[in-house]
Amino acid sequence: MTKYEELQVAEGVYVPQMGINYPEDNPYEQLVQPKFTSVFTVDENYPFVDDSLRMRINKAILVPFIVRFLLRIKLRVQMGLRYKGREILRKYKRELSNGAITIANHCNRLDCPAVLLTAKVPMNVKIPMFAPNFGTKDGFFMRTVGGVPIPEAEAGMAALKKFNEAFDEFHRRGYWMHVFPEAKRWDFYKPLRPFQKGAFTMAYKYDMPLLPCVITYRERTGIFKLFGPKELPLLQCEIGEPIFPDKSQPRAQEVNRLLETAHKQMEEMAGIVHNPWPVTL
Repeated sequence: MTKYEELQVAEGVYVPQMGINYPEDNPYEQLVQPKFTSVFTVDENYPFVDDSLRMRINKAILVPFIVRFLLRIKLRVQMGLRYKGREILRKYKRELSNGAITIANHCNRLDCPAVLLTAKVPMNVKIPMFAPNFGTKDGFFMRTVGGVPIPEAEAGMAALKKFNEAFDEFHRRGYWMHVFPEAKRWDFYKPLRPFQKGAFTMAYKYDMPLLPCVITYRERTGIFKLFGPKELPLLQCEIGEPIFPDKSQPRAQEVNRLLETAHKQMEEMAGIVHNPWPVTL
């Protein structure tokens, strides 16, 4: 029995059947093979904090136009995106006023803008991203919306130090952050995969609330059949109750609590009764 077959969901919860052979052993396997247009390298000289005039103009003009206008239309018309749980933003307006770390399942090429739109994340957001993907046709867009390449091991400790220092600066400036704790994208995958600890370590380090979001699916019906194949599911993004770090607790213990609490909460939000993957590896 595959993990997809082991999955159990609440009555009425839609589970896509896409015919994709999802891995059974490695939840962080790279399924999407991007087409690289250039070689992208990250070292200690990379401008992780980019205050150039060009970037400021892109952020002021292109991000609102691309994310808030074009992608909003695309997600609504082609993917039927629905928002759920926005009352959470009003309920915790004060607690979220200094920024938060949104987390979500990584399941669609446009899941990041779907979360940013649903949670009304401000323009000042930073998103750790897989560095080689900046060498694809999406590289410019990734940088413009706030993507920051994560240095690979061969880049050395100096590059990683600069990356960490950059996020210290982003936090100082009051930026929001977005992280996919599943790390790799598996399109329309319903189970929740094991989480890596990066987002939860950041939440503890910066004493920032975590804002769990879950993307779920529904069958393509009605007018939406005109804008995509019938087997392509429609999307809904739901915001959950924020999770607050307890800085009085030891770091390792609290990071594990944050991770486990978020995973359990997101399973419930997704309507998952039995998840075939462990919380973490």
